Amino acid sequence: MQHSKNIAIVGTGLVGSLLALHLKQKGHTVTVFDRRPDVRKVEFSGRSINLAMSNRGWKALREAGIEEEVRKLAIPLYRRAMHVNSSPAYFQNYGKEGEAIYSISRGVLNRKMIDLAEAAGAEFRFEEKVWDVDLSEAKLYTGESEKGNWQEYDFDLIFGADGAFSRVRHKMQRQSRFNYSQHFIDVGYKELRIPANADGSHKLDKNSFHIWPRGKFMLIAMPNLDGSFTCTLFLPFEGEHSFESLTTAAAADEFFSLHFPDIKDEISNLTRDFFKNPTSALVTVKCFPWVYNDKIALVGDAAHAIVPFYGQGMNAGFEDISELVRLEEIHGDDWEQIFSGYQNLRKPNADAVAELSYRNFMEMSSKTADQHFLLRKKIEKSFAEKHPEKWIPVYSRVTFSEAPYAEALKMGDQQAAIMDEIMRMPKIEEKWNSAEVEQKILEMLKGS
Repeated sequence: MQHSKNIAIVGTGLVGSLLALHLKQKGHTVTVFDRRPDVRKVEFSGRSINLAMSNRGWKALREAGIEEEVRKLAIPLYRRAMHVNSSPAYFQNYGKEGEAIYSISRGVLNRKMIDLAEAAGAEFRFEEKVWDVDLSEAKLYTGESEKGNWQEYDFDLIFGADGAFSRVRHKMQRQSRFNYSQHFIDVGYKELRIPANADGSHKLDKNSFHIWPRGKFMLIAMPNLDGSFTCTLFLPFEGEHSFESLTTAAAADEFFSLHFPDIKDEISNLTRDFFKNPTSALVTVKCFPWVYNDKIALVGDAAHAIVPFYGQGMNAGFEDISELVRLEEIHGDDWEQIFSGYQNLRKPNADAVAELSYRNFMEMSSKTADQHFLLRKKIEKSFAEKHPEKWIPVYSRVTFSEAPYAEALKMGDQQAAIMDEIMRMPKIEEKWNSAEVEQKILEMLKGS
């Protein structure tokens, strides 16, 4: 059992909203602050990548009792659809029969999560910016401007769920022995849109994650319930093919005609949205500790922002809440033990999924169009089907299980070393599905 606490959450995003719902279910008083307007009352920003809900996310929602509500907003994606130049789309299943990731609009889900947390009794205070945090006393200071009069709030606990550029973490960074790093990759992203057909149906297969891999850049498309697709162009900021080089409508039109001719005419208002929608950066944030004075804790992107190429940012943040739920059940009112266990268990896994996410960009943008890579994946899949107890692909460990991310990274590295050796076998293209290859993998697994 826990005694009721007066708790503040900074950030009304997905993780902050789920945390608010969980804490209200535990009987706490919860106030959620955000400097932004209520997302339920504004148009979407054009700065979104559709979410890919997987097992870890569903587990957290199941624990909160809202899984079925959210499933109404989701479309299952059973496979990748790779659009390579002028060739027909190549389909590659994600996992076993029936396994899928789920496409959900970030804005739609965020609105639903706030509704659910508010219905449970959490108080949301929008357009109220947190300017300062007293870490020792768990006090928040809000106001209209940095130089104006501030409102002081006293709490028992404060959670920073305010994203990669967290105000709460910024205050913690000023403390001695706080480790922090941020790394921007040289690729940015821009949101575009494929509208529905006139009858409301999807223009592309709606149960696939669509990828147009082009080496150093790529386009992806994920379906929405209204028949549209949210597209995201990932492109370097500078260079020959880059956002820097696309400064006119004619240049953008030519770029899409050359590299995405099969889909260019389906993207609505292409040149208008290309220049209207913002170009956003992608950052990895690592820090430690995540907890201060047993009163302040970071969750989600505030603790471990990652690039989106494994679709695990939201899932990892939701798993933070799952871990807190589990530790609260063990330690009750002992928040010192809850927070200590939380950060020590989650930090290695956050670092692991950051590494996995960065690697998956290379796979999605370059390797999915490479025949050598596709053969490698075919061998892995064949062996896993014959020996499911001996070989779980790293993607399945990350996406379709709740095993620790650190374990998935370690096992993935071991499997990669084995597959490197297999791909060096003479005439592997001819004997990829042979008993010889199967036996060699078995022998290497014994020695690993």
